[in-house]
Amino acid sequence: MSMSKKVIVIVGAGPGVSSSVARKFGSHGFKVILVARNEKILAELVRSLETQDIEAYGITANAGDPVALQMAFEHIKRDYGIPEALVYNAAVIKLGTASKLKEAELLDDLNVNVVGALSSALQVIPDFIERKSGTILFTGGGFALYPSYELASLSMGKAALRSLVYTLGEELEPYGIYVGTITIAGTVAVNTNFDPDRIAHAYWEMYENQNERELIYQ
Repeated sequence: MSMSKKVIVIVGAGPGVSSSVARKFGSHGFKVILVARNEKILAELVRSLETQDIEAYGITANAGDPVALQMAFEHIKRDYGIPEALVYNAAVIKLGTASKLKEAELLDDLNVNVVGALSSALQVIPDFIERKSGTILFTGGGFALYPSYELASLSMGKAALRSLVYTLGEELEPYGIYVGTITIAGTVAVNTNFDPDRIAHAYWEMYENQNERELIYQ
């Protein structure tokens, strides 16, 4: 295991966008750490990356649980090194109108859709400030700009996440830390304009260029 490679942590790892982002960064020499709730999916993703000669590791944690995230990041820093980049890709996606939402359910969803993003960022910000560099990328959604009444909870979450990106980004910029969001304004599907591999290329360009707070991918 190499400690000299740059480390990217992807929270909310799954088979779509995050797996393509993992491949993209891994193919550029990054060591990839995937964080997700589902151990079985994690193991499959790690195996798939390893078959492509990408150094990858999986850590089980629920993005909506700040204590679990803190423990996951302590493990990452101890065993794999201080991350160079963080991608937050966790979201609760389910149909439901606002008037049908129970308060407790909305809070649970927001814990994953927004609070987990901040929790994850808080785990790397002190190290990034000390190092005067680091990248934090959040997976946004078109619902932040054009809310869907049938996906009320997710629409609220993506709007709040977008505000987090802008406020956190401005706050951290003086410390040499870059915060950005890829606002995916469409349905991710292979062999379309919203192919996860094409979207992953946008993440890589954002990491490389660091010149815009938000990329609206449409």
